[in-house]
Amino acid sequence: MVKIYGADNKELMTVASIKGEGDTLVIKGKIFGAMPMTAKIRPEEARALLKMLNPRLVLFLLAFLFKPAAGKSAQ
Repeated sequence: MVKIYGADNKELMTVASIKGEGDTLVIKGKIFGAMPMTAKIRPEEARALLKMLNPRLVLFLLAFLFKPAAGKSAQ
């Protein structure tokens, strides 16, 4: 499960699964830990998302994957 947090560090959404279904990307989870949600992303929306990426953001995302978990100190 993946949790997405708001600006106030409260849980907004828990993503339970992501899969391809026909011509869409389907994301299933719960909003605020209670309300089930299914979101669908169409190919044109995925392309628009990729256009938002720039070299600086790509580098940030690559480094982001290797950062330690928040709230855990290095020992």
